[in-house]
Amino acid sequence: MNKEKLKHSFEQFNNKKILIIGDVMIDAYMWGNVERISPEAPVPIVSIANREKRLGGAANVALNVRALGAEAILCAVIGDDDNGKIFQQLLKKRNLTSKGILVNKERNTTIKTRIICDNQHLLRVDEEICEPLSLTLENKFIEHLSKLISNDKIDALIFEDYDKGNITHRIIEHVVSLTNKKNIPTLVDPKKHNFNFYKNVSLFKPNFKETTEGLKIDIDKNNIESIHKAAQTLQTKMNIKTVLITLSELGIFICEDGSYYNAPAQIRDIVDVSGAGDTVISVASLCMASNFDAKNIAQISNIAGGIVCEKIGVVPIDKEQLLNECLSLF
Repeated sequence: MNKEKLKHSFEQFNNKKILIIGDVMIDAYMWGNVERISPEAPVPIVSIANREKRLGGAANVALNVRALGAEAILCAVIGDDDNGKIFQQLLKKRNLTSKGILVNKERNTTIKTRIICDNQHLLRVDEEICEPLSLTLENKFIEHLSKLISNDKIDALIFEDYDKGNITHRIIEHVVSLTNKKNIPTLVDPKKHNFNFYKNVSLFKPNFKETTEGLKIDIDKNNIESIHKAAQTLQTKMNIKTVLITLSELGIFICEDGSYYNAPAQIRDIVDVSGAGDTVISVASLCMASNFDAKNIAQISNIAGGIVCEKIGVVPIDKEQLLNECLSLF
C-alpha cells in the first residue's frame, strides 16, 4: 500500500460505523505510594493520592474505534446500580452513544479496581457477576441488537468477549446470521467459554494461549508452521475466513486463503500490556471495513498494539501516532 492510499484510508475511517457487542466494565485506578509495611500483616500500606475511573472491557474497544475517527455503537447489558450510572456518565463524557446499552436489575455492573504504586501494578480487585444472561434478558438483548443491525448502516461488527455473560450462544448465532445476510464483516475477540461457537465469522482473533486451549493442542510458540496449521484447523472447523493470532513478543500472525504472514513485534519500551488486544481488534475492524488485505491488517494492528503497551493503564490508540508509524513502515 502506498502512503497516499494509506492516508486516504485513515481519513475514511471517519465515515465508518462499528457496532461492538460484549462485556463492559469500569476500570478503576487507585494511584498511591508505599512507605511502610502494615503491622497487622506482611503487606504494604498504600497511601492513595489519586483515583480515576475509565471505561473498560468492550467499552475500551469502543473508545479505540472512536479514537480512530469512526462512530462506535457499544451494545451491552449493565446493572441498574451506582456503577451502572457511573458507566453511563463515562460514556457521555467520552462522547459515546448509549443507545446500544440495556439497563437491567438482574445484572451488576462490573468494576475492576487496580492499585498502582510507583508505576507498579500492586493489586487488582474485581467486583462482578459472570453468569449468562437469563432467557428473558437474552431475548430482550437479541431484539435490541436486531433493531440496531437492521436500522443502522453498520460497516463492521465486533464481538468483544470477556466471559462475563453478555454474549451467549444464541446471541452469537442470531447476530452472525444477520450480519452475513447484510454482508457486514464480523470480527471476534474470543474467550474460553464461547470459543468454539463463533462459526461463520469474518475474522477470529484469539491470542496464542486461547488458540492452544481452544483447540486442545500443545505447540511451540516459535514454530510458525504449527501455528499456521492450528489457524487452518480453526478456519475449517468453524468456517472462518481470516484467523489473526496475537503472539505477544513475537508479533501478530494472520492466515487467509491458505497463505499466512507474521508481523514481527517492534522493539518498544513495554510498560503495560492491558488493553492491547482491544486496540488490535478495533484497528483490525476498521482495516477490514476499508478492504485492507490480510498482510496490511496484521502490520497496522501490530503497530497499534505496540503503541498502547508503552502507556500505563488501559488507554485508546492515538490515531495520528499510528498513522505516522505506519507511514514510516510503508
